[in-house]
Amino acid sequence: MQTTPGHLLGQMGFRDVLENDETLVMEMDNRPDLTNIRGALQGGIVATLIDIAAGRLAGRNVGPGQDVTTADMNIHYLAPVIEGPARAVATVVRAGRRLVVTSVDVTDVGRDNRLAARATLSFAVLDPR
Repeated sequence: MQTTPGHLLGQMGFRDVLENDETLVMEMDNRPDLTNIRGALQGGIVATLIDIAAGRLAGRNVGPGQDVTTADMNIHYLAPVIEGPARAVATVVRAGRRLVVTSVDVTDVGRDNRLAARATLSFAVLDPR
């Protein structure tokens, strides 16, 4: 993942594991500065990981000069990410001319890949300005 030096997303420790046109896998460690009082990765941080992974994948599935923006995000939090790293696996459900729908599963790798969250996201396709 390329971010501007010093950018918040880079400071959060996101890293790419796999990227192609059908799947994008990202991970981030569970660090004390990113956890809640119970030691689990903050839900908002998990949501950010989901949105970044899904958005980058959706952006790979549009035409030249087009971009995407999050139109809808639905997350089901199923278990806390305690050990980490948190691994987000994004896949394309449908890529149309005006909308790209993705799904993302987040697992806690250190806890036998326990499913921590499942999300679906829709991205509006933006034409060049």
